[in-house]
Amino acid sequence: MSFKINDTVTWVGKIDWELRTFHGEEYSTHKGSSYNSYLIKDEKTVLIDTVWYPFAKEFVANLKKEIDLNKIDYIIMNHSESDHSGALLELMKEIPNTPIYCTKSGVKILKGHYHKDWNFVEVKTGDSLNIGKNKLTFVEARMLHWPDSMFTYLSGENILFSNDAFGQHYASELMYNDKVDQGELFQEAIKYYANILTPFSKFVVKKIEEVLSLNLPVNMICTSHGIMWRDNPLQIVNKYMEWAKDYQENQITIIYDTMWNGTRRMAEAIAEGIKSSNKDIVIKIFNSSKNDKNDIITEVFKSKMVLVGSSTINNGILSSTAAILEMIKGLGFKGKKGAAFGSYGWSGESVKIISEELNEAGFEIISEGIKELWNPDEEGLSRCREFGSNALEKIQENTYI
Repeated sequence: MSFKINDTVTWVGKIDWELRTFHGEEYSTHKGSSYNSYLIKDEKTVLIDTVWYPFAKEFVANLKKEIDLNKIDYIIMNHSESDHSGALLELMKEIPNTPIYCTKSGVKILKGHYHKDWNFVEVKTGDSLNIGKNKLTFVEARMLHWPDSMFTYLSGENILFSNDAFGQHYASELMYNDKVDQGELFQEAIKYYANILTPFSKFVVKKIEEVLSLNLPVNMICTSHGIMWRDNPLQIVNKYMEWAKDYQENQITIIYDTMWNGTRRMAEAIAEGIKSSNKDIVIKIFNSSKNDKNDIITEVFKSKMVLVGSSTINNGILSSTAAILEMIKGLGFKGKKGAAFGSYGWSGESVKIISEELNEAGFEIISEGIKELWNPDEEGLSRCREFGSNALEKIQENTYI
């Protein structure tokens, strides 16, 4: 399948309707994804990126229908991760001497992946390549989200090939942002940012400011995953700037796991206490053993405060709670408050462990937490409601409950 974007650029990627996890099992892709590759036909012919290796043979076969492979003058690798470069091995069997343009880090990573000494051409920010009526300009985008990442700008057509930035894991044959369901689009976009780009937010702000300072006209943003932005394309750039600056909505997220429903009942009572004090605040409750971890992380990203609960087991915490806390810690959220809760039988370490993990993750700990022995009775649930009400008050304060 190919898709003509305009007289110069053709999409030659692959829509992966069946994909359900990405980065191994680390990222859920409920809506599938796409691996976007682009063919530019000017006086010179340029291929930007390839597709994931399971589709390599299909990719090369389809590309042959578009063009004689020997007429491809340059290959641009904006990013070396396998979902972008996976078809290179198959393609380079056909055109082994074609120059591959990428960053210095890109050369190292491609050699590390494929152990081939292809005809690499290192580029840096500001380098350009004249291809006829149009010109390609390269902009390094280090740590968005790998060290080798870069953007490629096509002047004349005014298209920014943005690689992983501004993308989504979202399969759609409609291809463009103005054609797809807007709720689905922006949910997948914020999930993508929250789970992949959050740790690199300071680089996001710096790089966007750098690109905007160039005053380049942008008619379209062609991403490496998901749909392309042609209707008001800078709207997603503005969203990234918003998301990158310690983003918060008027929301509290409660995450828990439970053995015999004691901690679940605590979570629900805490939510009741919050709601009784402020009916307008959004409260979302997730059992971390039953809900998708990336969907939970997206809600953490949106929240002012996160309350985490677990039963105590073997002097520790339940495995799903440990896993979600490890994800939260790795993503480096900023400006969020947190506290712990949990039920226990005889030792009761879970609240202390969760508080320590949240503190290590950079959360402002608003209290020493709350724990209830065995299955909380009505007095215990009342204490949980009070805990929730008090937690709400601390959203704007720095003192302990």
